[in-house]
Amino acid sequence: MEVLGVSVDPPDKIRTALEKMERKVPGPANVILLSDPDHAVIDRYGVLNEQAAANQRFVPHPTTYVIGKDGKVTWKFTEVDYKVRPSNEAILEAIRKPASTSGPR
Repeated sequence: MEVLGVSVDPPDKIRTALEKMERKVPGPANVILLSDPDHAVIDRYGVLNEQAAANQRFVPHPTTYVIGKDGKVTWKFTEVDYKVRPSNEAILEAIRKPASTSGPR
């Protein structure tokens, strides 16, 4: 299993974020953060925060996907409020469920 994050931040800011994360939790961060400064991936997934974009802040709505080995999305959680995130338990449950029973939100 791999955990990927996509951000509009440039690579140097992403490196700084990873270093900060690693100072808080012992050991290396077990996440790959990808830089998407032109928000091409964010646009393609349809999660661009249009309200923020109107103010020249091209950030996504917080979204979590579970993607199967076949490349198909088996679960999705999107929230407009950046403070609301799925719990680790909800994500793990979505990962463990067969694709046919795990529906998007």
